[in-house]
Amino acid sequence: MNRLEKALMHALFVHPHHNTDKAVDFGIFKQLNEQVNNLWPDSLLIGPDANDDAAVFRLPTGELMVAKMESHCSPAVARPYDAAATGAGGAMRDVVAMGGRPMFLLDYIGTRPLEEKVLVGPCGFKGECTCGNCVVMTSGERVNLIVKGISEMCKAMGVFVVGGGFSSSFSDIVPAVVVAVIGPLVADKPLTKPAKNVGDKLILVGKTGNDGNDTLYRAGLVDELRPALADFEAERTTMEASLAAIKTGKINACSDLGAAGIGAAVSESTRFGGLGAKVDLTAVPTKMQLTPEEIFICETQARMLFQVAPQDVDEVLSAIHSQGAAAAVIGEITADKEAVFSYEGQVVARIPHEPPADLY
Repeated sequence: MNRLEKALMHALFVHPHHNTDKAVDFGIFKQLNEQVNNLWPDSLLIGPDANDDAAVFRLPTGELMVAKMESHCSPAVARPYDAAATGAGGAMRDVVAMGGRPMFLLDYIGTRPLEEKVLVGPCGFKGECTCGNCVVMTSGERVNLIVKGISEMCKAMGVFVVGGGFSSSFSDIVPAVVVAVIGPLVADKPLTKPAKNVGDKLILVGKTGNDGNDTLYRAGLVDELRPALADFEAERTTMEASLAAIKTGKINACSDLGAAGIGAAVSESTRFGGLGAKVDLTAVPTKMQLTPEEIFICETQARMLFQVAPQDVDEVLSAIHSQGAAAAVIGEITADKEAVFSYEGQVVARIPHEPPADLY
């Protein structure tokens, strides 16, 4: 198992970000929803047990809505403004990935008492700066950066902030930065993440950069956390391009790119769909010269992954390009039981459906 495989498999099979159900019994919520369904039959189409990007539910008036809650707590230690903005943007992309348009946001922020000093920057978790790039500020000043990040992402995406919560009684070094996003379904039916068809092409929307190394950090493979940077213009462009593609009716599966980047988006889709994939990282549109590792696992925002039948690729790409977004075919779905990633003809990672015995 090489470094890339270890990092991604740690994210997919070990870290709570992708495996919360292993630590907490969320099955009780499924039981609750089954009981509530007696009161509101067929109102919950896609719930928390679906392993998908967001929930889809039906209002009593008949409209279908999409909802997602996301946290970006640890990244706010190093980059509170970008962490809050990308947390909000990520939840919005999850709504888009199901075929919805984000419209309303609720946030929750928790922090230390407002007058306490906090260290913001790469050394934030250590409590003492050794890099020379950190800033000491009050907890209140950090909250203002968090609020600004959420607000500016909402402004860029045309989303209301309709409420939320706040606490200044936290004692942990990590603040709470949580958002919930809700919007109407604009597709004919909800999209889902699992791969559906052998031979479908993988279309990546948006350009990849070298920001966002959370997955490597969580796996203990790098010493410094560098969270993803907010890119408001790119985020709006990707949203509009994705919605244009979705309205063609030719998208068979969809996932946004967040934690663990291209590697996770492809591997989760194939795992949940019981299929495989082959991906050519050389074909990925990039913002600068990148290593195969960076293309594979960096968590650059404003990206989406579509699965499209070969005969529909040109139509979908045309819809994406009509909104000014970059896009490319980077691979296809296979009948295998693993996702295989190559660069310039050389395999750089194989990600199976089940974790290898030596991962733990």
